Amino acid sequence: MSRLAIASAVLLCLSCSRSGAEEIGAVDTAFKLLGPDHKIVVEAYDDPGVHGVSCYVSRAKTGGVKGALGLAEDTTDASIACRQIGPIEFPKPLPAQQEIFNERLSLVFKKLRVVRMVDAKRNALVYLTYSDRLVDGSPKNSITAVAVDRPIPLEE
Repeated sequence: MSRLAIASAVLLCLSCSRSGAEEIGAVDTAFKLLGPDHKIVVEAYDDPGVHGVSCYVSRAKTGGVKGALGLAEDTTDASIACRQIGPIEFPKPLPAQQEIFNERLSLVFKKLRVVRMVDAKRNALVYLTYSDRLVDGSPKNSITAVAVDRPIPLEE
């Protein structure tokens, strides 16, 4: 790879949006002699459409030289837990299903996604995390739900 291509890739990766993720912590899973170790990171995301709900996502993060340069492709393994952290408020009615977060796991091809679904019958918000690729996604996923003490306002 030419130096210009590597520099361009690093700048592109550094400009990637993290969709409001706040890193809570990380644990090392494999030592790498050069570059950072492989890790599992835990990040918090506040639901932008529901005040009082935060989601915690754990995922693998590739280290080494490629990981340090932002050129590594992270695995599709992720787990999610969403919890009520304060009074639940709905600034506006919610769509029945909406992607609320996404984060790049590789330079071009893979994203981690979090989708919120409304279970109106049970007054619950259901959150699903999965990853997709440009060509084919992964069936690996994780799901969690948050109970709401009243009917959830839905878009018409």
